[in-house]
Formats: sequence, C-alpha cells, structure tokens
Amino acid sequence: MHKYFPRISGDRPPSAANRNVTAAVKQPPPDDVRGTDTPPEKVPRRVLPANFAPKENKSGPSQFDSIMNKFVKVDDSERGSQRSHSLNGSFPKSFPLVGIRAYFDRKGMHKEEAAFQPLAKLKNNAVNFKKMANQENIALVETDNEIAGPETPGMQPLVSHVKRSREDGSKFSSLVDSGKRVRFLEDSMALDMTKKEAEVASKFEWLDPSRIKDANGRRPNVPSYDRTTLYIPPEVLRKMSASQKQYWTVKCKYMDVVLFFKVGKFYELYEMDADIGHKELDWKITLSGVGKCRQVGISESGIDDAVQKLVARGYKVGRVEQLETSGEAKARGANSVVKRELVQVITPSTNVDGNIGPDAVHLLAIKEENGLNNGSVVYGFAFVDCARLRFWVGSIDDDASCSALGALLMQVSPKEVVYDSTGLSKEAQKALRKFSLNGSTAMQFTPVQSTINLVNTEIRDLVHSKGYFKGSSHSLDHVLSNAIHREITLSALAELIGHLDRLMLDDILQNGDLYPYQVYKGCLKMDGPTMMNLELFVNNEDGGKSGSLYNCLDKCVTSSGKRLLRNWICCPLVDAEIINNRLDVVDDLMANPEIVSQIAQHLRKLPDLEHLLGRIKSSLQLSGPRILPLLGNKILKQRVKVFGSLVKGLRTALSLLLLLQKEQLLISSLTKVFKLPILTGSNGLDQFLAQFEAAVDSDFPNYQNHDVTDSDAEILTTLTEIFLEKAAQWFEVVHAINCVDVLRSFAVTSSFSCGTMSRPVIMASKCTTTDNGVTALKMKGLWHPFAFGDSGCFPVPNDIVLGENEEGTHPLTLLLTGPNMGGKSTLLRATCLAVIMAQVGCYVPCESCVLSVVDIIFTRLGAKDRIMTGESTFFIECTETASVLQNATQDSLVILDELGRGTSTFDGYAIAYAVFRHLIEKVNCRMLFATHYHPLTKEFGSHPRVTLQHMACAFKSKSDTYSMRDQELVFLYRLASGACPESYGLQVALMAGIPEKTVNIASKASQHMKKSIGQSFRSSEQRSEFSTLHEEWLKTLVSISRIEDCNSMDEDVLDTLFCVWCELKTSFISRK
Repeated sequence: MHKYFPRISGDRPPSAANRNVTAAVKQPPPDDVRGTDTPPEKVPRRVLPANFAPKENKSGPSQFDSIMNKFVKVDDSERGSQRSHSLNGSFPKSFPLVGIRAYFDRKGMHKEEAAFQPLAKLKNNAVNFKKMANQENIALVETDNEIAGPETPGMQPLVSHVKRSREDGSKFSSLVDSGKRVRFLEDSMALDMTKKEAEVASKFEWLDPSRIKDANGRRPNVPSYDRTTLYIPPEVLRKMSASQKQYWTVKCKYMDVVLFFKVGKFYELYEMDADIGHKELDWKITLSGVGKCRQVGISESGIDDAVQKLVARGYKVGRVEQLETSGEAKARGANSVVKRELVQVITPSTNVDGNIGPDAVHLLAIKEENGLNNGSVVYGFAFVDCARLRFWVGSIDDDASCSALGALLMQVSPKEVVYDSTGLSKEAQKALRKFSLNGSTAMQFTPVQSTINLVNTEIRDLVHSKGYFKGSSHSLDHVLSNAIHREITLSALAELIGHLDRLMLDDILQNGDLYPYQVYKGCLKMDGPTMMNLELFVNNEDGGKSGSLYNCLDKCVTSSGKRLLRNWICCPLVDAEIINNRLDVVDDLMANPEIVSQIAQHLRKLPDLEHLLGRIKSSLQLSGPRILPLLGNKILKQRVKVFGSLVKGLRTALSLLLLLQKEQLLISSLTKVFKLPILTGSNGLDQFLAQFEAAVDSDFPNYQNHDVTDSDAEILTTLTEIFLEKAAQWFEVVHAINCVDVLRSFAVTSSFSCGTMSRPVIMASKCTTTDNGVTALKMKGLWHPFAFGDSGCFPVPNDIVLGENEEGTHPLTLLLTGPNMGGKSTLLRATCLAVIMAQVGCYVPCESCVLSVVDIIFTRLGAKDRIMTGESTFFIECTETASVLQNATQDSLVILDELGRGTSTFDGYAIAYAVFRHLIEKVNCRMLFATHYHPLTKEFGSHPRVTLQHMACAFKSKSDTYSMRDQELVFLYRLASGACPESYGLQVALMAGIPEKTVNIASKASQHMKKSIGQSFRSSEQRSEFSTLHEEWLKTLVSISRIEDCNSMDEDVLDTLFCVWCELKTSFISRK
C-alpha cells in the first residue's frame, strides 16, 4: 500500500545525463492542453483502405472474414490508398506488427522486436514479406538484441494471452484466439501505410534501433550502454505538449519498466509498452493517446489486476498518477496542466501486495573483486525481503569453482540478482545461471550501471542522512563488523540501496531491519553443487519440488513455517546440544498426538503474520496528514484489512502459545529452542493485544470490507503507532509459532512415514569438544526417504558402519563396487540425507543411528554437463573434487561416485587412485567411494582404513541354455561384504535394449582385451597381499632406520608405522 503514495519530485535532483530533459519540461508550450487530460474519443482504427474488398472464396469464409467484426473501416478518401513514398524505403521501426513474437538471444537479452517494428512495409516490399509470412505462418523480425525494454525474469519469449490464461488460470473471459492475430498479420501485411501512420513513425524515429541511445548518448554496441535509460533529442522535447513531456521525462529514465500513465479515469500504455499490453493482456492497440502514438489502456477498476498479471509474468511495472483533479489544476491558472508523478514501481522481487505465496522473495545485490591469493575471489552481497522488511549483508571467499557463491544462491534463492554490468566475471555469471533454481520462477538478472562510486564514509553518510535502517535492532557498524571484507560488503549494500531508491522504495529502506549474514558460520557446510546433487529443494529430473528433501519434510501449515523449514535445511546445526533440544521437542510431540492435532487446528487459522507485520511497519511513516489525502479510500481500506487481520491472527497465535504453556514438559523443551516473550500479566502481550481487539471490533467491525470514513485514517495511524511499540515482541511470537510449526512437521513426518524412523544419537565430534570426542557414523536399516521405484516398492534397507562405536573401531572409508543400476548412488544419497535430517533435528530413516556431528558434506555424484555454461562432464567432476581436496576435514562426510569416468580409462583410474589415497591417508574423514575401477579394490584391499563392500546381485536363468540373453541380471540392492567381481555392463546393456548381436560382439572384444592387456594387470591381482602402499611403507621403514633423532619424525611417518602395525596384527590373526 505504501507504494501508492506519491513521491515529491523535489526530493530527487535530476541527473546530469537528463538535465536536458528536465530543462525542457519546465517550459510548457502555449498551445498545450489545459486543465484535465482526458482520453479523446477513440475513433476505431482503420485497418484497410476504403476501397478494399476481399476476394470471394467459394469454399468457405476466408481467414480475414473471421476477424472482420473486430475492425471498422473509416471512410477517409484522403488516406484511403495513399503511400508514404517520401521515406525512400527506410522506415523507422517504431510500430510493431500485430502478432509478432518477441525473441531472445542465447545470452538471455530480450530482443524487443515488438517495441520497434513498423506496422507495415513499403509497397514494393510488402508482397515479398507476405510470401515469407505465408510460408512460415508468422513474421520473424530481426533487430538489435541490445535494445532497451522490459524483460521477463526467465528470458522466455512472449506468449499469447490464450496460452498464458491456460497456464495461470486467468479469469479474464474477453480472450481472443491468438491464431486470429496471425491470420490478420498474413492478410494485412501488404496494406498501404497511411499518411497519419507515417507521420507518427517519423515522430518517434529516436526509438529506431539504428538511432537509439541511452541517456549518456551511448549506442547499444558500447559495453557501458545503459538499457534502462533513453536519450531524447532536446528539439523533440521542446515540440512536445506538457502531457507528453510528463510521460517521456519519466519513461526515458525507466526504459526497463512498463509504465502506466494516468489520464482522467484511465491508465494507458504507449509505444513499446503498448505492445506488451497487447501481447500479454490481449488489449487492442489504437493510434491515439498522448502525442497520438500507439496506446492501449484500462479503466481504474482494472488496473490492480493488470499490474499483478504483468508482475507475475516477470515485468517491472510503474504507475504515473495524477496528483490533483482537473478542477485543482484550473484553479492554479488557465494554462495549468494536471500534475503527475511516478509514485510506484513494482517488480517481481519487491512485490508485497499480491499473492506472494510461501516462498521467500529476495532481491540480491552482489559485488566481486579478486582476492589476495592467486585464483581467489571475494564477493560482497546484500539482499532484502521487502515483504518482511529484512536486510542481510555479508561477504564470502571463493575460488574459480564458485562453490561458495553457489551455496549463497541456493540458500537465498533470489528472485532477482542485481550486479555491476562491468564488474562481474564470466565465471560468476555462469554460477548465477547454474545455481538458479529450476522449477520455480526463473531468476531475473539485472545489470546496473556503477552509479554509486562512493567511499565508505560517503555511503555511511548517505544511510544516516536519509534515515535508512533507523529502526533496525542492529546498527550498520555492528553488522559490518561481522563481515570479513567490510569494504566490498558496504559497496554491495550501496548497490542495493541505489536500486531500491530507483524503485521508489525508501519506506522499505527506512523501516528495514539490518542483519549480518554468514553463509557457513555455525552450520553444516554444503556448497552449491552438493545441494543440487542431493536434491534438497528441487529434483534434477524436471526441477519440481517432488522428489526433494524439502518436499519430504514439509508438513508445515503456515507459509512462514515453510520458509523457516527451508532455512533449517540450508543450514543444519553442528552443535550437538541444540540438535538434541530440537529432538526432545519432537519426542514430546510424538508422545502427545492430541497436542499435535490442537496445534494444527490453530495454525490453519493463521494468516501470514510475517508479511502482515512487515506491511504495517512499512506503512507507518506514510501515515502523515500530508500524504493521506492522496491515498484515496481504496488504499485506506486495504490498510484497515491488513491491520485487522494482523490483530486477529496474533490472537490465534497467542492462544496457541498459552495452550502450550499448560503443557509443562513440552514448554520446557520448547523454550530451549526459541525465546518466548512475556505473555500473561500486566506487562504481558495477552492483555496488550486485547486493547487492539476491542479497538478493531469498535472502530472496524467489518474490517475485511470496511466502509472507510475521513476519521478512519487518523484512528488507524494512532493504533498502528502504539501497536508497533512492541514490534520486537511480536516478531518473537511469530518466530515461536514458526518453530512450533516446523517441529510439528518433523513429528508428523517421523510418525507417519512409510518406513522405520528413529531418533539419532548425536555426539560431539573431535573438533567441536574439548572432551574425548569420537568420529562415528552407524546406521542400521538405512533407507532412502523419498526414492521409491515406479511400482512404489519400499527401498531395501542397508547397514552403514564407519568409525568408532560400541562394537569397536571400524575403518572410516567404504570402497563400494557393484553393477550399474545396482543402487550405489541411492545408498550414497540416503547416507547424506540421513545426516542432514539428523542435524536439523528430525528423526532419520533407519532402525538406529549413531552419529558424531558432521561439519561439511561433499558430494561428487552423477554424470552431467552444462553446455550453456561451457562445462563438460569431466570438468564438473574435477571442479567438485577440487573443492573436496581443498576443504575436507577429519569431521567431514565425503561422497564420491564414479570419479574419473568422464575421461580416458587410464587417466580416470589414475585420478581416482590419487584422490582416494589422499583422502584416506591425509584427511582420514568419513567417506563413501563408489567406483567401477576394480583394480582399486586390489590396491586398497589390505589398507587398515578401508573396508570393501558391494551392492549384491544375482543371475536368474530363463531357460536351460547358457546364452547371455537367457541369464537375467537381478539387482538385490543389498549391501554385502567384499568387492564385486565385475560391473556386469554387458548385461545392463542388454536390459537397456542394445541388440544381442551387438552385445555378443562387445563380449568377444572384452575377452580379447582381457587377454591382450591381462599380463599388465596380472600383477594387480596380487595387490591384496602386497600393494603399492606396502611398497611405500617399506621405503618409509628404511628411511626411519636412518634417522638418528626420533623427535624429527613427522605425522606421516607415525601414520605409516601405525599402518604397518595394523597390517602385522591382521596377518598374525589370520594365521591363527
């Protein structure tokens, strides 16, 4: 609602690039329209010349006949068949063909064909063009891909309104078949250009792609071209009427915004914006409006729906409102013009008035600079949730893989990313595209000019002088003190402030709360590739939420609870005590199902309290008497509804918390998870809220549809100011309700799962405690929580034992082999998902679980490439593996699946061998390593830190013959001891449909290869008795014998001695 308030133009001085525009506006010509600007009588647009008669078609109605009822001929003999020969074949592309598509290049830039193409061609070109249209059924027009104009976040082609309405369930009934527009295009292509249309086209020739410039006079081919601004020649501005100047003065600064211009009782779109209204909303284009240009429009009653539809489809939408009536304008003088100003700009990432849904909507600004170390990169970032009035700032250190940047993007999941168009590397831009979530609305990328080149002190002065974050619980200095790189963090915040200021959202900046944000601090670290590999939020098949961990755990009732659940999954805990506190609550809820039912009943009655609190808080500063008269009853009515809904919703929330307070055992566990404000007593929120309930019942009894009066504005302002005196306590109440909702969701998931669920035994790791910590991972009967087969069969449970437990010490590394499709990847993913579920405070899918806290999860799973980002399968393998080698610790969990298969056999094996050996000997973390390189099982079969297991399979004979076709491979999906003899690739090939003849040839080739290179691998078959590791140990022992000072031995030498001792001990035991 606050966005509807007008912004005083004097608050924003004109930029140097637009001084010529401002200067021209100050001098209205004497022949300008005075008083009110109302839309002229709209004469139906003449499409055909007066003497045109369609040919008879005996076989039935022609394509043109089906839409004749939409157009009216104008009897104008002067314009009937006149051609525009004076243009000499070069016509400005300012008028689009009806029905022409907008296309996008591969870089995601919007080619605004619709914004700048002529309505008709010259006569000598029309026939050929019509033939081309008849052949391809649509006219494809190529234009410069740098032309400014609004663009959708997903960079998708504009789609007809009929198709859109099928997708989003539009209730608009006045739809026109898009095929009619195509047929109209074919039949009208060769029509003559009228004299009026030619005059209008020449009037806007500065919009022609061959002439268009930004406000600084730069052409689109210049790297620093600013597509959000437009250069209008001063002589053109001088000839415009006052209303034209009002429009183009705003539009030249907001070329990326669809701009509604208020004229009397209507809102109108002009030129390139009219094309968007025509294509997206199916509005008919007419040749009238301000300056007699192409325009579409809608009445006041339909503007809100139109704005929300365009925003939902990814457009930024602005509204230029009339600040006075025609009578007030005339009272200022006979030559006065109705005052207008841009008062509102809504974008998909800043929208707070529409149906936002359960997902958090974030706008992210990011800055990049090279780090001190070679190859290191530093990112400063700032992002905002406008609906909740919360800002976060921070910085991260990253490398060329952009894994930390990927983690940030996966955690924040921004709707829009704002970045310096000249200051972001190609690698970072690739990461932005790579980690944009599929399945939801695609991420929108907004390059901005470096307009804020201020030093730190100037940025701080700007924040203080404009009163930004004045009500924040954390000061700017405090927040920056938590950032590692303060300067680039402050620069990113300045970039975000500049963008929001341009969108006229100073109320968000002034009332927002500022928080520090650290991507990895205090939580289980998972980089971007790991979150994608484990399908935490969307599946990798179609990008939907089904088949994801979030979907599995999401039994939340409230939208704010769903947002908190997502945050918990992004950042699992690493403190064993806090994890156990959450698990205690889940235990108590599972033991009291009647309480769970009562909680759900209360939660279903709640609105989105977080968003309502944000809207009330942001509207407070706009409640002054100077602004309110301009709001109108409609906006005031909305604010009454929001306030009443908030008060009633908080009453339901307090009732739930008071109910839980009666459960002593449960409330004692809950208060260890969240802080609960004082609810009862003279200073309690219960009594405080009762006063506002009485006020709402008295002053706004029908607050959902209240008939506002003049006194309501003052009453509402007073109530809001008093109510927000306890804003901090209200946010604590909302957070408590969110925690209850998420923990109830965990209890429901644990109680009604299709398989066995158990409470994990969480222990502190060695690195997080001063006591004797352990490194353990023991899961009995582990099953994948959401990986069910096509038949819905329950996954086969398996046991995983790594590290220390009551049965003794086991190796920390599992070397896993088995056939293709045998279930290796499923087992690896299930292990990681169980760890995440345990450390967010939920039961895990197994019969029992003992786990020491994991600090980092690394994954290298699946074979995939990213052609659009220039990354091959093997490159992605190496990138993800490099992150493991550089960052893994003793408390990490590493999952590597078929490392090295993206390159040649020998190179791949060599890389797998080197990586595996480094991790078990240098890092010694918990690791599951799946491979088809069977020589690895020979090399490391006797290593004391490695255990060999495989996914079992069996052969089932279809007949008495012994042909390969009659031997059916059966996958048991059961984890068995030892190494698998082979991968059975030929059998899997048969199952996949490769002809038996081809497989037989492959079998013979395989036997031949084994014979030819068998001698080379024969020595490898003996490695189980004496491997290359034994050779290294022997060399080390010889070196130790030559050392005189025993204190000079390093840890590697001591590790070798320990391994030799284990080997000798095993050998003696086996002989007995």
